[in-house]
Amino acid sequence: MAKRAIKEYPNISLRPDNIKGTLNFDDLFGRSAPVEMEIGSGKGTFLLEEAKTFPEKNFFCIEWANKYYKYAVDRIGRWRVLNVRLMRTDAATFIAQHIADESIQTFHLYFPDPWPKKKHNKRRFFCDENLVQLLRILKPNGIINIATDHADYFEQMTEVAGRAIEQGLVRKIDFIRPAGARDGEIVGTNYERKYMKEGRKTYTLALQKL
Repeated sequence: MAKRAIKEYPNISLRPDNIKGTLNFDDLFGRSAPVEMEIGSGKGTFLLEEAKTFPEKNFFCIEWANKYYKYAVDRIGRWRVLNVRLMRTDAATFIAQHIADESIQTFHLYFPDPWPKKKHNKRRFFCDENLVQLLRILKPNGIINIATDHADYFEQMTEVAGRAIEQGLVRKIDFIRPAGARDGEIVGTNYERKYMKEGRKTYTLALQKL
């Protein structure tokens, strides 16, 4: 079977070098609406289904892997989904420099790179430093929804969340199951479907900003 050609959709994909100062989501989407943010779109499975199900919301996503970024842009573009914008850049740096305080309603992090080698653990996205930034950009009562297949990373996530809970910054809530999750699925992404076939467990964590 021939490989599907990947198209460019400049109205969906954003260049980080064109962003100066704080990102204005109303200007970016051409309307005022709640904004949900995802780090790591993969092939855009979650993003596509969620954006189609909730057209009244705007979805902003950052993906680092170039091949997945291009695939997701192409997928969203082919479906003509208008409430999604994607960018390829370093998420932690971009959030710290360009996302305004209290501008995000919900933050999604599904199956992030676990960086399993101990010496690389510091590269994991969900850490104390980045949680500070996430709480800064979240609106009051905003939500962080997380899923991972990696037990060690989940233990770290739980420890980071526990410290924030003790400080009265967040409370633990039930994981919000995405719209695209099929019967027997928790999240409904390509990664989860792959891992389910391999018999790997999915761990979830959800927090609400206080």
